[in-house]
Amino acid sequence: MRRVLAILLLWSCHSLAEPAAMRFSIAESWSMPLVRIEHEQPVEGIVFDLIQAIARETGVQPHYHVMARLRLEEAMASGDIDVRCNVSTQWLTDRPGDYIWSIPLFEQRDLLVGRAGQTTVSTPQALPAQAIGTVLGYVYPTLEPLFQRGQLHREDSRSQLLALRKLQAGRYQHAVSNQLSLQWFNRQLPAEQRLPVQAVLQEQALGCMVRNDPALPTQAVLRALVRLKQSGEIERIIGRYTDAP
Repeated sequence: MRRVLAILLLWSCHSLAEPAAMRFSIAESWSMPLVRIEHEQPVEGIVFDLIQAIARETGVQPHYHVMARLRLEEAMASGDIDVRCNVSTQWLTDRPGDYIWSIPLFEQRDLLVGRAGQTTVSTPQALPAQAIGTVLGYVYPTLEPLFQRGQLHREDSRSQLLALRKLQAGRYQHAVSNQLSLQWFNRQLPAEQRLPVQAVLQEQALGCMVRNDPALPTQAVLRALVRLKQSGEIERIIGRYTDAP
């Protein structure tokens, strides 16, 4: 009997010492500086560093679930992921009631980008009929009326990086890019080859969504994100990948 009690005590102590595991979603369409994926696991990037910072602050064990962006809402609805970061309230068709939003963590700007040496346009509406580089599964509310009336046509790529590479190669004359990805792409090019911003399409605040489950340290993660924002750590993470080398 004593032996059984000792085993149970050891097992319970071991269980208490085990860090909570949380499942973080990673979109396949993301590229640097958001994330770099090797062997279906993230290894660096802004979102990866943010998740690592959350893990340090809370003691959770992150498990990464890499999936197509179009599957993210389905995974949330079925409870297959616990935390989704780099997301805006404007992107969701249905907002799952069992997830809690974090505070806004950073701003994302969607930009109309041209080829090196192009003249700046005043608005997207001023563009002549043409194909424009976009990312599969992404919605661009500012451009949607132009898509619907046929003035612009989407040419989807699997990632933001591929869309910018096609623009650089001359596959089309304009593309849509978020500001962080464009900064990452341009920082490795000579000044005369950098892709210029033609117009700002929209700005939106991005944050994280954390599943509200009593078995998860939901509030601890949300408080950690507040600390990371207030301490300037999130800005330092972003600067690590966007400042000039």
